[in-house]
Formats: sequence, structure tokens, C-alpha cells
Amino acid sequence: MYLALLVIFLQCSGLYTQEGVFTFNTVEIKVQPSVKVKNGAPMSIVCRADISKNTDFQLKHNFTIFKDGKLVFMTVTDREDAKYEISVARSSDTGEYECTVEARGKTKSSNSLHVWVKGMTKPILTAEKEEVLEGEVVKLRCELPEEVPPLHFFFRKIKTNSIPKEKRVFEPYRNFSEVEFSVEEADNILQFDCFGRRFVQLEFEDSEHSNTTLVTVREPFIKPTLNAKPSSNITEGDRIQFECSTVVARMRDIEILLQKNKTILKSVQDEVLKYSTVATLEDSGEYLCKVEQGRASKTTKLNVVVSELFPKPTLAASMSNLDENKELTLSCSISGFRKANFSILRKNSNGDTLLKNSRNLTMRVNVNDTGSYTCKAEVKGIVKESKPVRINVYAPVSKPTLSVVSGLPEVVLGKPLWLICRSAMGTPPIIFTFYKGNEVKKRVTNDTYAMFLDENIRQNDKRGYKCDARNNHSSGMKTSNILNITVIVPIRDASLGSIPYGEVEDGSETAFLCSVKEGSWPIHFKLFRKTDREVLLFEQIENADRVMWHKKAMKKQDTGTYFCVASNRANVDVKSHPITISVILATWKKGVIAAFSLILIVGAVTLALYWFLRKKKKAKGPSLEMSGSALATNLTSEKLTRQPNDGDYYSGSGYIEDNENHVKSADESKDSVENRHSRIQGHPDAT
Repeated sequence: MYLALLVIFLQCSGLYTQEGVFTFNTVEIKVQPSVKVKNGAPMSIVCRADISKNTDFQLKHNFTIFKDGKLVFMTVTDREDAKYEISVARSSDTGEYECTVEARGKTKSSNSLHVWVKGMTKPILTAEKEEVLEGEVVKLRCELPEEVPPLHFFFRKIKTNSIPKEKRVFEPYRNFSEVEFSVEEADNILQFDCFGRRFVQLEFEDSEHSNTTLVTVREPFIKPTLNAKPSSNITEGDRIQFECSTVVARMRDIEILLQKNKTILKSVQDEVLKYSTVATLEDSGEYLCKVEQGRASKTTKLNVVVSELFPKPTLAASMSNLDENKELTLSCSISGFRKANFSILRKNSNGDTLLKNSRNLTMRVNVNDTGSYTCKAEVKGIVKESKPVRINVYAPVSKPTLSVVSGLPEVVLGKPLWLICRSAMGTPPIIFTFYKGNEVKKRVTNDTYAMFLDENIRQNDKRGYKCDARNNHSSGMKTSNILNITVIVPIRDASLGSIPYGEVEDGSETAFLCSVKEGSWPIHFKLFRKTDREVLLFEQIENADRVMWHKKAMKKQDTGTYFCVASNRANVDVKSHPITISVILATWKKGVIAAFSLILIVGAVTLALYWFLRKKKKAKGPSLEMSGSALATNLTSEKLTRQPNDGDYYSGSGYIEDNENHVKSADESKDSVENRHSRIQGHPDAT
């Protein structure tokens, strides 16, 4: 029985498994009514799964909807679609939506869909105070409660007949913002509003404007009044008094200032300011009274015109340029006005010096009186000053001196020549004129000296230089003495020679000649020998283009390379090409050595021959001597009877002659060698 039930269960399970096969084809997500929804309107997010089955059977589906990656809706149903309904859509519902369906372990997701809820909620604006004083601030708060940051907030301050003032605040992490607006002068009833802005789909979207908030402004003090007494139109010399006043709600921190241009003339911490002065032409202009309390300030302006009582005086001089010890007269006057107190002054860097309280001044001047002079005139306490007059008093120039800047009156050919002309006395400016011969070369205006550069120097240029100096003194110009310049020609092409040249016998005299092709005298000559170092042998200054030096007895250690150096006041050393001197053995010394060598050779040969004959004689003994005599007789006889062409025999006497001739030939050969050796030592290439 149990076996039968098991078989039936397995058959049913296999049938169920075979019938429960399915697959997801697609999963789609849609928005109703459209992907762009008006703010406040209803919308629905619909997710639908397209599924294929092998048979018709029920299947539970798990639907999940995400917005910007966050879960917003989930349901389980046997239907193949699900709906996420939003009754009132807000801008915060804008975003990327995606749907995922899961069934029996299988999952399928839709593509993402962007939904844009167009329009933003109306912001709410509140003010911290509804009534403020001028100089205080209004604190505002704008809120978008249903919006999601980041958000931009715009606040506006609105006044009648003026352009609204706007402030912008970016809030990256909250949906509200706060700002402050200053309350300024003439602010009465202020209106404020705000609106929000967000960035969606690469474009900005603005909310509608908030409610308008009204703020009433009260004055802490009234606008000040500014008066001038006796009038705002007065004559210089009259006293003018300014009065500035206001009415304040409370006296704390109140301040009144009177200023002209940007100069504050007076300030008080009170409701009334008074200021008086004797009017001058410089007092004409616009005056401003300003009342300040905290941040609040109010101003009033008044224009004042001061008429001229008398014009500025004029100072006249009898002469503006004059010689020292001459008389100068200064006169001060006012056009069309004679009743005034006059004074004449000299202007200095440390202040003016009063010369005389008078209209006129006459004095004998010296160079120290050079300067600027003015006069002043006083009427009714008003003092006016004339324009300055420049007076120049001249001392005559002294005779100038002309010299070379480097010191000596000479110049190296090819080098520039700097001349300086000085005048020890004379009031500047001084005009210096340079002449070369009678030709004007340059004019320079300076105080005490001037310089001239001549770059065209020639070797045979004989023209002298002079300069003259003059200033505005009536005595005229002074001329210097004529300055003659020596032109120094630099050394050119130094050369060195010797007699004898090349090889010099030991103990003989040698003459060295150093000369130059061109150069101004005197010339400084130096002679050097160079082996492993340079040795100065001779130096001399000559008023000539050459110098000769004699070396009395040359020695072996005098062998080496010789050169000379020539220079003059051009301070340029010119070096000659080197020559080589070889000191060889003297001829008489060679003869002595040859004779001594020959004696030694002859002595050695004689000694050797003697030793050889003596040894041979000892070897033969007495018997040989006896038989030798008989043999000699036979040989002599036999020689007379033999034919001359018999080559098997030769005479003893002939051998002795040949031997003697051989010795003589050796001696003659040795003499020949000695003579040949003597001739090579005298050759220039013997070394």
C-alpha cells in the first residue's frame, strides 16, 4: 500500500515539474500619464512582466520598484503587472525608475526610465521682525519643504520705484536658506519675496515666487539740516558760520560730521554741530553734513560761494639774470588795489625767509642770492601770495683746463682718446666747446666739467686740442691752453738673429740682434733663453728700433732656444720667433783629441807586434835557428832555379815586405778615420 502511494506521488511530482516550466521574456516599466508630470498631479509607475509557460498555471511574482537606486515600492501578486501609485506628484519624485521581477528563483529587471515632475512647490518666506529701524538688518528665511537639495535660493528686496536688490544662496545639503538685508536711508516700507531653483536634465527649473512679506522701517533720526550764516554767498575776509542739526529718537551712539570734499572739518556727538571760519576763495565749494547712528546714516549738502576781495599780488624783478655785485630791484603790486600790507620773501626748502615788509626791495646781489622770490599781500586778514620769480646771479667762469682723462697727454694709435675740460669757478650751467685744431667737435652744457671722446686718432695727426667755457655772465667765454697729444705707435713684428747662427763653437763670442719693424720710442727689449724654463738674459730700453747683445764666451749649457720681447708705452708685449743655438766643441780641442787618440792606437799596435814576435821566437828554440840558416841557403838557391810562375812557393823576403806594408796600411787607415771625424764636428748638423 505504501509502495503504491509512493509511486502515485512520484508520478504527480513529475507531472507538476513538467507542467511548471516558465521563462521571463521581458520586463517593462511605464509611467502614466507620461514621463513628464505636472507638480501636484497624480502619476503611476507600472511594471509588467512578459512570461512564457509550458502550461497554464499560477505563478507568484515579487515586484520591486527602485528610484535612483533606492527601494520605493514592493508587492507580491499572481498577476503579471504591478502599479506604484503617487496621488500627488512632487518635484522630489523626479528621478530614474527601475523595476525588478522575481519568481521561483528567477529574476529579470527592466531598463531605467527617467520621470520628470515639472514645476516646484511654492516656497515659504518668513521675516524675523516686521518692524525695524534704519541701519538695522532684516533676517529672512526661505523654505522649500517638499524639495530635495541641492537647491538655489533667491531673495529679493523690493522698494517702490526702484530695481529690486537680489541675493543668491546655494544650499547643497538642506531645503531652506537664510539671509540678511541692511535697512538703508529712505527705506520706508519694504517688501521681500524668494523663489527656488534646481538643476534637472541639464537645465534649470525655477519655482514660483513665495508669499510677499512686508517690513516697516522707522527713522532713528530725521534728515539733518545744514545752514550757513550770514549767507552761503559771502566775500572773502568775512566770517562764515555753519550749523548742522537733526532730531533723534535716542541719543545713544549719535554723531554729526561736517566735511568739505573728503576733509572732515568738525564732528560732535550731539544733535547740533557749529563751525565758523574766515572765508577765503579756497572755501568755495560743496559742504556735506552727515549724521550717523549704528549702520544708519543721512546726509545734507550745501553749496557755498566766496567772492574775491582782491586779486593775487604780482612780483616784478628788474632783471632775472644778472652778474654778481649788480643791483636787483623787486616790486610787489595788486592790480587796481593799493591799500594792503606787503612783504617780500625768499623761498627755501626749509621755509620762507622774510626779506622786507614793504612793496619794494633793492639789494646788491651775489651768487648766493640765486633762488625764487615771492611777495605777500594782506587785506582784512586775508593773505595772498604771488607766483614765484626766479632770480639767477652769475659769477664769471675761470679759465678752463683741458687734460687727458687717463693722465698723460698721449694716446695709443687705434685707441679712443677721452678729454676733460674743467672750469674751477663760474655759476652753472656752463657751456663747454671742444676744438681739434680750429674745428668745433662738440658742445656740452654741464655744471663744472664736460668730456669729449675722439675716436679718429691718426699717426701723423699734429692738430692740438683746446676748449672754451662760458655762462650767462656778461664777461663772455674763457679758452684753455692748447693740448698737444703724443700718438704712441704699438710695436709690430719683433725679430731675433745671431752671429754666428745655428752652431757656435765652445768659448767663442756670439752677437744677438733684436729688432722691430715699427713702434714708438723708447722701446724696452728683453732677451730670453728657454730650456725647461725661461731665463731672462738681457734687457735694455733704447731710443732705437733695435738692440745688440754680445755673449763673450759661449758654453755647452748655453745651448737652447732664444727669443726676444719688445714693448713700449702701448703696453703690448710683442714676441719674436725663436731661434735655436747649438754650442759645439772648438776645432783646436778636436785636434788635440785626435792626436791623443792616434798615439794611443800606434802604441797599442807596436806593443801587440812585439808580443807576437817574442812569443814565436820562444816556441822554435835554438835548433830551429840553426836549421833555419841551412834551409835559408837551400831555399835561396832553389828560388833562383825555379820558374816565376810556380805558385807552390814564395820568398821569405816577399812575406816580410807584405807584412810591413800591411802594418803601414793600417796606420794610414787610422789617420784617415781621425781626419774624417774632425770634418763632421765642424758641420752645422754635427749635433
